[in-house]
Amino acid sequence: MHPDFWNDKRPAGVPLDIDMTAFTSVVDVFERSCKKFADRPAFSNLGVTLTYAELDRHSAAFAGYLQQHTNLVPGDRIAVQMPNILQYPIAVFGALRAGLVVVNTNPLYTSREMRHQFKSAGIRALVYLNMFGKRVQEVLEDTEIEYLIEAKMGDLMPTVKGWVTNLVVDKVKKLVPSYRLPQAIPFKQVLQQGAGHPLRSLQVRLDDIAVLQYTGGTTGLPKGAMLTHGNLVANMQQIRGCLSQHAEDGLPLLKEGQEIMVAPLPLYHIYAFTANCMCMMVTGNHNILITNPRDIAGFIKELKNWRFTAFLGLNTLFVALMDHPEFKTLDFSSLKLTNSGGTALVKATAERWEKLTGCRIVEGYGLTETSPVASANPYGGFARLGTVGMPVPGTLMKVISDDGAELGLGERGELCVKGPQVMKGYWKNPEATAEVLDAEGWFKTGDIAVIDPDGYVRIVDRKKDLIIVSGFNVYPNEIEDIVMAHPKVANCAVIGVPDERTGEAVKLFVVPRAGGVGVEELKAYCKDNFTGYKVPKQIVVRDSLPMTPVGKILRRELRDTV
Repeated sequence: MHPDFWNDKRPAGVPLDIDMTAFTSVVDVFERSCKKFADRPAFSNLGVTLTYAELDRHSAAFAGYLQQHTNLVPGDRIAVQMPNILQYPIAVFGALRAGLVVVNTNPLYTSREMRHQFKSAGIRALVYLNMFGKRVQEVLEDTEIEYLIEAKMGDLMPTVKGWVTNLVVDKVKKLVPSYRLPQAIPFKQVLQQGAGHPLRSLQVRLDDIAVLQYTGGTTGLPKGAMLTHGNLVANMQQIRGCLSQHAEDGLPLLKEGQEIMVAPLPLYHIYAFTANCMCMMVTGNHNILITNPRDIAGFIKELKNWRFTAFLGLNTLFVALMDHPEFKTLDFSSLKLTNSGGTALVKATAERWEKLTGCRIVEGYGLTETSPVASANPYGGFARLGTVGMPVPGTLMKVISDDGAELGLGERGELCVKGPQVMKGYWKNPEATAEVLDAEGWFKTGDIAVIDPDGYVRIVDRKKDLIIVSGFNVYPNEIEDIVMAHPKVANCAVIGVPDERTGEAVKLFVVPRAGGVGVEELKAYCKDNFTGYKVPKQIVVRDSLPMTPVGKILRRELRDTV
């Protein structure tokens, strides 16, 4: 696609490109924002709010400890394994200020998954929540980890409240399995010992790796995407550019230092990391961290405390919230932005959300390898349901055939992305890097897409998830979208299974709403809605579907059960 193709298609206020000279690193973004918005709230969680000045001070203490009390050197990898709590941004920005590479680690990983990631990345230090100490103990001897920093839920609360909270988490709720890690340094002690140390100046370049972000593993073994300071700074500016779209008053939709963003998606996932830790940071806005979004009643209770203006979520979370009777009692009068990412947004969910909240969900698209946002829908009346919008500023897209030839508008092919947010490559895996990144910087996404003549991009499906029935292509997302519109269906997934007659057949897994749904009813519904070859040959009703922590259905695991 010609570089100028999207220039006249974006709404007013959205720039065509970004200035890559505006910041020198993620650390530069952070330190400037902390000075500019010193008195503004940055993060709130569990009844405690940190201002930008406090975040600056705590992260400097964390960095000071790493520089003065360890032999870690710039470029060493530190894993951060925590849910959405205040210690997360302190540790991450502290580590980056000390020149380390952050490896975001899912707290729900099994011991096997932790071993894989820690060994693959060559982790030398680990910051973890004590609730996961038992698993840390199980894997420690199989890794190169030398330094352990242990956080507790109450670390940043007033002394008595913090002590009580930690006691309740451990002894009453019994959320801390027994373990023994005597070498671990308490998080509070790290902040105390690191306070007051002047930080050694570092020459951080945009090309230096900031984060090793392991891919979700929905299609195979996770790989470490090398995201540079430049990648993250670029994507932050690209998102900021999209949020600069003019509202009805002619001013940017996103107001500096005025927004309250609900952050239920885990910060260790690149989507929330870039949106909440980066974009909200540069704009001086306030993030409300939700530690356990699966506790829907507790989540809604927390939302009652805030006149929130923006919400970051994904399809499964939107559905779970709307299914709770208390959700409709919330005050949505200030809500002006709802963003969806991580997995495809279902049309029925989007329509229901807008009806309940008065705010339209805007869907974007991205991958770990693109830091993550590659495209985004414009806001308000410009948003187009069923698409992922247009490439973010400074980004090009094209679709190619199986033999690599560029296809025209309206044609289906593999989506390729080029822009400053595209990763440096996979960590210590040049073969895998070469498979997806060409010499010109085009990244092959593995997703099948269509670019419409008006510039909007539609993701049809994962290339690897394509089902071929008697020579006809069947795209699982199409089936799932329609089945999700059935009033008795809470969730569903589609895979292809071998079939003697047709080569492959469609298999549908359904999680019903309360009251259940019959297989025969679903069959009749599918026959009414799909041409013959698309109708599921097998339908299985289940209590749940295997998912990643951010709500993406693991079709690979479903295939393994067949």
